[in-house]
Amino acid sequence: MATGSDHGLKRIVWKRIKDTIITDCRKSEVWKILILDSFTTKLLSSCCKMSDLMSEKITIVEDLFRSREPVPEMKAIYFMAPTAKCVDAFIADFKPKPKYKAAYVYFTDYCPDDLFNNMKRCCGMYIRVCKEINMSFMPQEAQVFTCNNPGAFQSIYSPKSQDKQKTLETLADQLVTLCATLDEYPGVRYKKDSNMENAKTLAELVDDKLARHYELDDSGKKKEKTQAQLLILERGFDPVSPILHELTYQAMAYDLVDIQSDTYTCKTKDGPEKQAWLNEDDMLWVKLRHKHIAEVSDQIRKLVKEISANKKQSDGKITISNLAQMMKKMPSFRKQVTEKTVHLQLAEDCMQHFQNNVEKLCKAEQDLAVGSDVEGVKVKDPMRTLLPVLLHPYSTHDKIRAVLLYIFSVNGTTDENLSKLIQHVKIEDEREFILNWKELGVPIITSSSFFSRKTTRRDRSQDQTYNLSRWTPVIKDVMEDAVENKLDTKEWPHQSECPAAWNGSGAVSARQKHKGSAQDERRTGSRLIVFVLGGISHSEMRCAYEVTQAVKSCEVIIGSSHILTPTGLLNDIKALSKAPMETFTIEERSNA
Repeated sequence: MATGSDHGLKRIVWKRIKDTIITDCRKSEVWKILILDSFTTKLLSSCCKMSDLMSEKITIVEDLFRSREPVPEMKAIYFMAPTAKCVDAFIADFKPKPKYKAAYVYFTDYCPDDLFNNMKRCCGMYIRVCKEINMSFMPQEAQVFTCNNPGAFQSIYSPKSQDKQKTLETLADQLVTLCATLDEYPGVRYKKDSNMENAKTLAELVDDKLARHYELDDSGKKKEKTQAQLLILERGFDPVSPILHELTYQAMAYDLVDIQSDTYTCKTKDGPEKQAWLNEDDMLWVKLRHKHIAEVSDQIRKLVKEISANKKQSDGKITISNLAQMMKKMPSFRKQVTEKTVHLQLAEDCMQHFQNNVEKLCKAEQDLAVGSDVEGVKVKDPMRTLLPVLLHPYSTHDKIRAVLLYIFSVNGTTDENLSKLIQHVKIEDEREFILNWKELGVPIITSSSFFSRKTTRRDRSQDQTYNLSRWTPVIKDVMEDAVENKLDTKEWPHQSECPAAWNGSGAVSARQKHKGSAQDERRTGSRLIVFVLGGISHSEMRCAYEVTQAVKSCEVIIGSSHILTPTGLLNDIKALSKAPMETFTIEERSNA
């Protein structure tokens, strides 16, 4: 295993897979074939490498839905979701003629009786093992998980949705498998919202499903609650964070640079395109991803200069083309510098966007979001802050983001004012980018039916921040309040109580001496699991690490249906008024 995956959720998931699927395989010394569906392919890719599987006597990995040659002398391991599609594909492998000697079947979640019985009836004689291993979530990072379901946004928030309840049921099942994998039976709380009921519904479902899952543990006893809390809240609780231009490395890169499936295409003048996967196997990425872009650029250049100095290179200006020349001359130098050049290039791409447009936008965005300027003087007229953005030839996309931040800052505007703003941005035919936020319970038009959404924020006036990074995601307040046991029970009702001893930072654990901040040492403390319905932003993911680092006795894990980028969220928002299956993409155009 690569070092980056050796801790956190990915490590736990790989250990669980090894303790179930791999352990069963070890009982037989013969080599086996592993057959996966699309979800389990992604799941395994996130936490192990082919070499890890090879060392466990798995010789081939195949796609369940692709045509495969029969290998009747080999046994096959099926790791798949308990769906009719997967079970039908499995049955087709053994009827009329078996492709493999025997089958070891592992489902990611509970398999409905009708599917199980059908499978047993059709090819029971070939099945050696059939288990449910409770793992239907995706470990995205050490402290971040998703349910691998971007479509949940439409299902939950579209007024035309016909599968909202089914989606909430599925998310609840996935959350139960997360808790089971972590061996936690948490107390469940949700953010009360007078305009929306989804968090409450999901909390009820999760609590009920957890109780049934833990009715009897392996020793035949009822499992008691563990030192964990699960908080459930809706995307509308903080519409600002996923729209704001962020200047920390990961959030900025995913917002401004074309990164597809966590893959960055590095373009250089003097050589071919290179693809770099931004994941936890890249320790430099792990080290830099939550730092401000100014620090990132500085640190990468220092690292490259150190390598250059070691190779007796002149201490000239570090550029991508200089590094390319050095790499050609010295093959041994290539390995050391490749990782750094990827990040040097990505940081340069981010800085290019920043200097072209984002820097000027950021001041206005921060003033609107925070409600005060750099000196701490309150913004009395947010429209005066917004106007220069509308008059400057920014892209339509950036203007929409600024208009939304203005509307969020004033807690909804008038019909007349909104019409003027829409005309200014020239999106008369695309006003859904703004209007559809109401489906998330966010006030866009001032109305007496919407209760005030302004929440009291923590005082961070003494925090050291960059002038253009003064905003702190609301979720960080929530996390800190939770670990300090300060969440208001009226705003955060208990769906089920936690043990009395749990108070996050811990009346008990805070008094104990901590040897350090290593992940495994934190396991002796408590866990806070935060789940956001409708997607999380990269800045909110960062908060889980920051709070864990500060508290040390409580590990914070954050998750959602999927991870958001500002463009992706705006597309999703606009699509809420479309009929199911209609698609479109946001246009990036400059109104020069």
